[in-house]
Amino acid sequence: MEARGNECRTRSAQQGPGTVNEAREDLIFLLYKDFRATLFSQVLQLTNHDRQWTEDVVQETLIRAWRNSATLDREPGMLRSWLLTVARRIVIDGWRNRRARPQEVELENPEISIRGDQTDRTLAAMVVTDALRRLDHKYRSVIYETYLTGHTVHQAAVILGIPEGTVKSRLYTAVRKLRKALAERGQ
Repeated sequence: MEARGNECRTRSAQQGPGTVNEAREDLIFLLYKDFRATLFSQVLQLTNHDRQWTEDVVQETLIRAWRNSATLDREPGMLRSWLLTVARRIVIDGWRNRRARPQEVELENPEISIRGDQTDRTLAAMVVTDALRRLDHKYRSVIYETYLTGHTVHQAAVILGIPEGTVKSRLYTAVRKLRKALAERGQ
């Protein structure tokens, strides 16, 4: 950044109190008119096409130019260089900040993040476990082998040492008794 600090201050002081604000307004008009599109396209490349971040960087760059309007060289080539340098530094700071903190991740399915109270599920498991304990051993064993361990009827028959038809009929009876026991408890 090259600035004609003494010349700008001298001219501003000589021109009077109201002209500093006019010079700032003229600078902002010039910056928006001549440099916003170029600045936006350059910053867009630096931010990997993140339009929101690009708009923020361009806005911050123009604010910094406005704050430093008294010391900026008004020659277009110098203004462009100054703006691009400031914008690049803002983007670099942004990349550093993003690396320093955990990356924000948006959930595809927000319902996943909502964890319900597990109390109902725990109570239901306790009631079912109690109802299973009250079943006769022959019924409890077929439920265990088929529903809880995931074995097929054939595999359960081999493990229990009984015919497949017996496993099926005990399973049917066990499920009916279990439903009745749960209905009596209001489940």
